[in-house]
Amino acid sequence: MGTDTGDTPDTAAAALARFSINQQTVKQLGLPELADACGRLGVRGVGLWREPVQRYGLRAAARLVRDAGLTVTSLCRGGFLTDPGPDARRRALDDNRAALDEAATLGTDTLVLVSGGLPEGSRDLAGARERIADALAELVPYAADRGVRMAIEPLHPMFASDRCVVSTLGQALDLAERFPAEQVGVVVDTYHLWWDDRASDGIARAGAGGRLASLQLADWITPLPEGVLLGRGQLGDGAVDLRHFRRLADAAGYSGPVEVEIFNPALWARDGVEVLEETAERYVRHVAEEAVREAP
Repeated sequence: MGTDTGDTPDTAAAALARFSINQQTVKQLGLPELADACGRLGVRGVGLWREPVQRYGLRAAARLVRDAGLTVTSLCRGGFLTDPGPDARRRALDDNRAALDEAATLGTDTLVLVSGGLPEGSRDLAGARERIADALAELVPYAADRGVRMAIEPLHPMFASDRCVVSTLGQALDLAERFPAEQVGVVVDTYHLWWDDRASDGIARAGAGGRLASLQLADWITPLPEGVLLGRGQLGDGAVDLRHFRRLADAAGYSGPVEVEIFNPALWARDGVEVLEETAERYVRHVAEEAVREAP
């Protein structure tokens, strides 16, 4: 991989040791193309999404990433647990059990949960959050049997109505801490948490409790596009101090993968291998470079 840092191959490999590319960042690449590009660029980790994995075939995907020497750092997504209707609740629980099975087959111990928004016509945020806790109580034994931890991801408050009533890391931890840390953790995603001056305390709290399951990175660019779900910026293009978040996670005892998850149509319109290489270079420059310099 070429970078602009003048690193030796060994140093460049060290810089990418924790780097993981989320499949959605380069969703224009099929799974075989992604695995091949990761191998050529020295990328060791991938975060996968259920839908493209299902299209490729679950067991075929597991075999492909294993043969490529890749570690699946997370599977996205489970969740959507807030609908009170009995049929909807049963479908959601069944879908999450299937997601846990898929995570175990892929060899990852982390299933990311997007908890769900307000049911249609509801304004009861507290009630929706309680339904998440009730669903987790049913799912925890199933997760434990499969060796997979459910990781609650708080989303930016602009998504509270339609996607995720869990908006802060504190809210995510309040839910997670009702259950064993081995089964329920939290995700720190810079796109969703960069604005919150309580995030640093939440990261320390998550680390102290052994609940920091995943660190995900994307930048915040303005103006946000219409349809803000697809407004994530390439690393270094926006307002987020990405290295600061990595250092907070490190200080909290997190030594796991650092996964870059960017939803951006402009990136998807480009050559996927080029985007992957650019993302790895940005990671070295804005996230990992300092850590490599500090290493003995």
